[in-house]
Amino acid sequence: MTAFFKNDSFRFAVEIALGETYHQATDAGEILSTIARIPNGDTTAWVREWSATADRLAHLAGEAEATGHLRSAAARWLRASSYYAQACEQADATGTFTEVWDRHRLAWDRFVDRTNALGDVVIERIAVPYQDTTLPGHLFRTPGTGPRRTLIYVNGSDGSVIGAWAHCAAAALSRGWTVVTVDGPGQNAALLRQDIPFRPDWEAVLTPLVDLLHTRPDVDTDRIAVLGVSQGGFWVPRAVAHEHRVAAAVADPGVVDVSTLMLGQLPHFLRTLLDRGEREKFDKDMDWGLTLPPGLRTSLAWRMRPYAVTSYFDFFTAVLDYRLTGEDLAAIRCPMLVTDPEHEQFWPGQSAQLADGLSCPVTLLPFTAAEGADGHCEPLAQGLREERILDWLDDHVPA
Repeated sequence: MTAFFKNDSFRFAVEIALGETYHQATDAGEILSTIARIPNGDTTAWVREWSATADRLAHLAGEAEATGHLRSAAARWLRASSYYAQACEQADATGTFTEVWDRHRLAWDRFVDRTNALGDVVIERIAVPYQDTTLPGHLFRTPGTGPRRTLIYVNGSDGSVIGAWAHCAAAALSRGWTVVTVDGPGQNAALLRQDIPFRPDWEAVLTPLVDLLHTRPDVDTDRIAVLGVSQGGFWVPRAVAHEHRVAAAVADPGVVDVSTLMLGQLPHFLRTLLDRGEREKFDKDMDWGLTLPPGLRTSLAWRMRPYAVTSYFDFFTAVLDYRLTGEDLAAIRCPMLVTDPEHEQFWPGQSAQLADGLSCPVTLLPFTAAEGADGHCEPLAQGLREERILDWLDDHVPA
């Protein structure tokens, strides 16, 4: 396939954007015209041009609102939110991350409000109890009464809120599901507005969310499923090992050990310093090393933010807690679907490793390059991805 950029992070981001055209969260012409203005590896241009496209759509959305065209307004706010989210990917390099993220979230909120005004879909803002506060979330449903099966969507480490719509809700709603998502610790508003960092034990999020769903008359509590994407492919099996009120679970892809993504990039001498606990020297050598490769410091800042650490040593130490144990795997009771995309670039081989370690009923689902469905979370094959995942869920949690 056309790579568009030699820069790996740019290329993957464009693949995600193109995949989101399937549910109209982006538009192909807007994507192609935007990336045509971005030189390979130019992070400043990346932020500027995606923001410019989003600004234009936001302006057009305002015009549609002023003339009473709410359906066009909702569509434009959704695409604007998606393009601001793309700008966020590299906004650390320009020092504008929080500003751009706020614009992304504002556009999303406008999409929610305009969608609710149209009445085809109801998007309810919810608050999930968490420790001494609450976590913000959304519940998507079609109009009507009566308890329905409900699919919980668990985002990845850096997925935007529009991912819940483009990669889950839009398709699941058409099959009669109610869909629920929450900004968990380290994700989106929980991180940016509440300063709540990542945690590995996602049952601390899933259990209070399931508790909340059990209080709602519009949820069939015997038919609750959960789908985790990207790093959610770790959090979901970890959570359902401890929360057994889930009828079926999906990991897209399967992740057994999050830390391999980060630790695999360390040279041997730095790994030795980490293992020895030499924090000061590790940080000093990392800081010197990051002055050399362009873009690496920005990428690492993006990865470190949700862990709420500023020390490189603390970051690489923290990720060691994000591993599934044999005890975790043995405790999972519900049927599991584990996707296994060819050319998985972040956690290669771990889908099969997860499936092999499970004693519950498990399906390992391959996606291939020949289908145009390879790569992390199958970004360019959203139709095929959702058909296979939702068919499996239909079989295990019938309508």
